[in-house]
Amino acid sequence: MKKYLAELIGTFTLVLGGCGTAVFAGGAVGFLGVALAFGLTVVAMAYGIGNISGAHLNPAVSVGVFCAGRMNGKDFAGYVIAQIIGAILAAALMAFIVCQYGGTKGTFAANGFGEAFAGDAGYMQIGMWGAFVVEMILTFLFLIVILGVTDKASTPGFAGLAIGLTLTLIHLISIPLTNTSVNPARSISQALFSENAYVLQQLWVFIVAPCAGAALAAFVYKALVSTKK
Repeated sequence: MKKYLAELIGTFTLVLGGCGTAVFAGGAVGFLGVALAFGLTVVAMAYGIGNISGAHLNPAVSVGVFCAGRMNGKDFAGYVIAQIIGAILAAALMAFIVCQYGGTKGTFAANGFGEAFAGDAGYMQIGMWGAFVVEMILTFLFLIVILGVTDKASTPGFAGLAIGLTLTLIHLISIPLTNTSVNPARSISQALFSENAYVLQQLWVFIVAPCAGAALAAFVYKALVSTKK
């Protein structure tokens, strides 16, 4: 239970730190600031709870770790449930804060594509399959880094920094395209509170694509390691 609680707290912090920055300060800090917020939050949690749960903070990461043979089915289910609960609690807190200052939730930092961001400055009108490919490939790359830096053969101590910087880079690439998911828990939580009519319709992309990319990364990484040996 300690591992699951750590994942709940870590994912809560990730959503509050990243999505909270987008909702409360996005107009001031821009896409760069939001990207850094996500990356810095992952770095903080990696060093804060990494020794307890590994700081997955993301069902797609757990999919990749599970497919790589580094966790069992029981822990996989517990991690995913804890991550989704933590993300929803963070989004609920954000919605409560918005109500306290009389604001409107709007898109609420949710993920989407095409019509979901029509008229929003800085966003590109990418289609469904474009969004799917972006999310799948970026999650694939994210998991390749995660599996690599957490491998027993890697230099210990720098994993959290490498993972956080990679997530920052991923956000810099894809915020203008999909508002960057690569994390189904983050997508589910924001979609539940968003006032954007397209968000729930498009949510499946941000669940399926990251999980597919993570699973693919696990199989590719295992093949690369076995080839090296």
